[in-house]
Amino acid sequence: MAEMTPAALEPSNVATIGGEPRREPSLRGASVDGRDDEHRCGGTRPESQEGPVQEGPRLWPATRGVDVPSVRRARFFRFEVLHESTKSRARVGRIHTPHGVIDTPGFVPVGTNAALKGVTQREADAAGVQLMFANSYHLLLQPGPDVIAGAGGLHKYMNRTRPLITDSGGFQVFSLAYGSVHEELTMKGAGRSHGGKYRDGPSTVAKISEDGVDFKSYRDGRKVTLTPESSVQIQKAYGADIIIPFDELPPYHITPEALALSVKRTHRWEARSLREHLKNVQKQAMYGVIHGGVDYDLRKQSVEYIASLPFDGHAIGGSIGKNRDEMLELLTYVTPQLPREKPIHLLGIADEPSLHGCVPLGIDTFDSCYPTRAGRHGTVFSKTLGRIQVTKGKFASHHGPIDESCSCPACKEHSVSYIHHLFKAHEPTGMMLATLHNLYYMTSLMESFRADILANKI
Repeated sequence: MAEMTPAALEPSNVATIGGEPRREPSLRGASVDGRDDEHRCGGTRPESQEGPVQEGPRLWPATRGVDVPSVRRARFFRFEVLHESTKSRARVGRIHTPHGVIDTPGFVPVGTNAALKGVTQREADAAGVQLMFANSYHLLLQPGPDVIAGAGGLHKYMNRTRPLITDSGGFQVFSLAYGSVHEELTMKGAGRSHGGKYRDGPSTVAKISEDGVDFKSYRDGRKVTLTPESSVQIQKAYGADIIIPFDELPPYHITPEALALSVKRTHRWEARSLREHLKNVQKQAMYGVIHGGVDYDLRKQSVEYIASLPFDGHAIGGSIGKNRDEMLELLTYVTPQLPREKPIHLLGIADEPSLHGCVPLGIDTFDSCYPTRAGRHGTVFSKTLGRIQVTKGKFASHHGPIDESCSCPACKEHSVSYIHHLFKAHEPTGMMLATLHNLYYMTSLMESFRADILANKI
């Protein structure tokens, strides 16, 4: 299933809501009347309105022939706002999915290969992890969608009972070639001057076209093709609660003209992804991704277009700045334009300083591999000690816990000195304990955010 051909681009006239196909009229020639605030997907609504409801046909603007039906979701996915702060745009909410509830604001750890390195599912549950991210790209290459589907989907394959979210695979394809958002914020990718073009050299991307992307597998070098349709089909095989449409991730250093073309193509790809998703919803929600780089006009256009489509939630993606200040300035501009009744996710950012700036903006969920990756390399977070590198010599005789207030196994059962020793002795247990501690820290941090929002302190 690694190499998949794009589905036909002719509009489908069958939408499947909750597994039941419904025949729709052709959308050719349908009138364009913009957004429909009354019939957006998601949000809370009376129980009497549950179930598949077919709305009138629409031809959404700017898709250049990609027709997407307007639909109302069944109640398997629902977002409710419990409290809105009187001090900021921050809010406390709950996302209801087929595999449980996600409290917001919430941290979403990334299990690249359907696993949090060094942490079992039972340990992740005990740490309070509600929603976990898995990467479609890596799972496409190993073990493959057919294997996962044969196991009954990703939840059964990895023995997870709580909610999952998968991405489209586009992020990994482009970030492996051009650098990640986190690298831009930390300036690790600052030396990659693209001059408005995507860099050559060791890039795995062979071809980008209207159909999709051809790239070489980093595992064995074989050619792999991803299209909006095949990306959705792969995510259907995985069966995660929340899925992401196929999108392009251009680098920070790109000309305005190239960025504008990328955003337009991404919009067409997202519309095609949504149309493919609506053929067989199978109790999955899809979040539309807002793009536009650091161009405010393009971000505004992206918000207006993506919000006009029947996505269940919204994610803010793409390049969001070369540093934290630029990121927060951009997000302060973008977030007020997004529909408040749908959940908002920030892709790839969940370090603590960024969270303190982003939570007041009303963003609901944040994914990042940083807390777990930092733990594997000996960096742990502490309310009492701050962010510390346990491998430093000064911690060799620190016989207290990482954090007095933490209930994780590392803090309840071991000292900083012991964990320091484990890292120095290259014992994997050290990495496991540090990673697990950081998960406890992050879920506790989000609990404190929710408490402060409820008290109108944020």
